[in-house]
Formats: sequence, C-alpha cells, structure tokens
Amino acid sequence: MEDFYYEDDDDSHSNDTYDYNYEHTVCDKEAVRSFASVFLPVIYALALVVGLAGNALVVVVYTSKLRLRTLTDVCILNLAISDLLLLFTLPFWAADAVHGWRLGVAACKLTSFLYSTNFSCGMLMLACISVDRYRAVSCNPTGRSGPRVRRQWLLVCVMLWVTASFLGLPELIFSTVKHSHHRIACTAKYPHSMARPAKAALELMEVILRFLLPFLVMVVCYCWVGRALSRAAGVRRERKWRALRVLLAVVAVFLITQLPYNVVKLCRAMDIIYMLVTDCEVSKGLDRAVQVTESLALAHACINPLLYAFIGSSFRGHVLKVAKHLGQRLGRHPRHVAEPAVEIALNTCTQAQSKSGSEDQDTSTFTI
Repeated sequence: MEDFYYEDDDDSHSNDTYDYNYEHTVCDKEAVRSFASVFLPVIYALALVVGLAGNALVVVVYTSKLRLRTLTDVCILNLAISDLLLLFTLPFWAADAVHGWRLGVAACKLTSFLYSTNFSCGMLMLACISVDRYRAVSCNPTGRSGPRVRRQWLLVCVMLWVTASFLGLPELIFSTVKHSHHRIACTAKYPHSMARPAKAALELMEVILRFLLPFLVMVVCYCWVGRALSRAAGVRRERKWRALRVLLAVVAVFLITQLPYNVVKLCRAMDIIYMLVTDCEVSKGLDRAVQVTESLALAHACINPLLYAFIGSSFRGHVLKVAKHLGQRLGRHPRHVAEPAVEIALNTCTQAQSKSGSEDQDTSTFTI
C-alpha cells in the first residue's frame, strides 16, 4: 500500500500517516488515521464483493472454453486472475486500517508484494489487450492461430507477469512491521541513507510504468483501431459506433480511475525531491488524497469485467453457452439460443470483411 516510513521520525517532509515536526511543532495525524479506519474498510468491502463476483465469472467462463481464440482472450483471463489476487489482499489492508497490522513481518511482505505485483500486472495486461486489438486490424498472413502462435501468447503473458513481479520486488524487500506509540503498521521501511532517493525513484517509476506507458499505448492503439473501424466497408454504421463506444469507454474509465491517483503520486514524488510540503494541514490533505484516489484506482479491478467482457457480445455468448451446457447437464433444455457474437474482419492487407463463428478464428477479427 502507499505508506512509507523513514528511519528518522522527525522527517518533516514525509507524506505518510505518522506524526512529524513542521516548523518545530508536532503534526498530529490522528484525524487522518481515523478517516482511514472508517473510509477504507467500507470501500474495500464494496470492491471485494463486486470485484469477486465479476472476475470470478470471467475466470469460470474463459476456463470452461475448449480453446482461447485470441491473445485478448488470454489477457482477459490473466487480467481477471490478477484482479482476484489483488482483491484478496484488501481484507488484510482493511484490518490494518482499523486495528493495525497483527500478522507479522512475513505476511506483511507477502501481502504488499501481491498487492503491488497484481496492481502492476493489471495495467500491463490492459496495454497488451490494446496492442492485440491493434494487431486485429493489421495484416495477419498466417490466417490462423496455430500451436506456435499460442505458445507466443503464453510467452507474452509470462513476460508481463515477470515484469509485474519485478515491480513488486521493492515491497517484498523493504516492507516490514513498524511499531510506534500510535499503532502497528505494515509499511515500506528504507535505510536512512537511501530513503528519499529510493522512495522518489519508486514513485516516479510506478507513475511511468503503471500509468503513463499503458495509457499512451492504449491511446495510440485504439486510435488506430477506431480509424480502421470507421473506414470498414460492409458494416452497418450502428455496429461501427457500438465498437467505437467500447473503445472510448475503455480509455475513459482508465483515465478517470487512474489519473487522480497518479497525479497525487507525482505530487508525493516532487515533495520528496524538493521538500515542498512544510505545513501540517497540507500534509494531512495529501494523505487523505492518497487514500481516496488509491481507492478509486482499485475500482478498476471491479470495472474490468464490465469493460472487457460484459460489454462485448462475444463474452455474453460464452456465458450463454456455459449456461446452456449446464442446463443440459441438469436435464433442462432452453427454448431459445442466443444470437452468436458478430466479429468485424478488419484485415487491412486484404480488405476482406466477413463474419465468422469459427472457434479457430484468429486475431485479424475485431470482436464487438
């Protein structure tokens, strides 16, 4: 979590929720801790219930398919798994906000590592999905996704998980249980000689790799996809607009949920480097801003299933197929079969527009 501790308790420019001296007066942050003990458990409980329901359904549906058809399918499955692992850490942080950390150093390190790793992994998976959607409108000379291509998908996902784990290593190394006269907290504790440079570098690295880079990749790729969709021949205008709305929703929700948190993180980094915060009230306001905006950023783990699964007719079709198979096993046969998902073929090399329900369809189609 976004909570750091320096060896020197009198550091007047730290933005964590402990007490520090500002202009020779003690900055009492009990109000910030009281706010967190009420606000965070409520938000985390809501995120846990909603996120578990949506992401668990995504995992069940995608794992019940005989074969994942595109890299986007693989990334959505991994995104749901990552979001679930992230959500499983929230009860521990809620208990920490209310009672302090009672589970020891090992649990502190593991929980912090899982939180950071899966937060990063989610952002990287979103960028990977946008790249695959970009590939869906570019030339695919093979025409099919064979075993070799699927091995490449597996390699891509492994690389993303390794990168996310690397970003979570600082939490695994430096997180520890800090005892004070106020409470016991699980927080990152750096050696005094490297506290400021390490914290500033990590804050900036997270802003770049968790937000700026994925956002730029998404904007560039989806702009290209939107351009191709608008120029696609043989596709009704309403269907084009529906696909474009999905792309706009994906980028807008990412920006709304992640931008405030990363702006606050950037302010924290600037404060660490240039020692900008010298007023107690400003410091407390920054602490509250971190808590609120980080909770908003976590909401993305709940919204992901809606954006990348439920909005698309492809996923709804898979849900209905699973329900149909379950009904057949229970001896119930539904009267109506849902209309299959429609895919716009956007291979810019051949200019072929077609509709296909084949399980072997490649990434040269854009599913809406």
